[in-house]
Amino acid sequence: MPEGIKTRISRHSFDETVTRIQELLTEKSITLFALVDHSGEAYAVGLEMPPTKLLIFGAPKAGTPLMLAAPSTAIDLPLKILVAQQPDGSVLLSWNDPDWLQQRHGFPAELKANIAAVEMLANKAAE
Repeated sequence: MPEGIKTRISRHSFDETVTRIQELLTEKSITLFALVDHSGEAYAVGLEMPPTKLLIFGAPKAGTPLMLAAPSTAIDLPLKILVAQQPDGSVLLSWNDPDWLQQRHGFPAELKANIAAVEMLANKAAE
């Protein structure tokens, strides 16, 4: 994977993995801002791609301090998890590594805790 992106394999089907993330977001009171259905949009214009969805989510209370400390952070927030089915049927979850985001934007290291939930959510959804 490219630098700054973490990936893990889900033990669940594509649809179940997406549902698990949505349920975790609700459980943790984290707002789902958008669900981008890349494969659905491709299909709508006559193209095929494996099931691929991007969940965009966050909490202004957590993200705003990062953007105040380093305004460029706004280009990478809200947080995202990409769920993509591979040709062999396996399902991958990918997200931006909080350590990499901190290095990229230079916000104070202690603020990484504000975005650490992305890895916890991906790991729990994949279990």
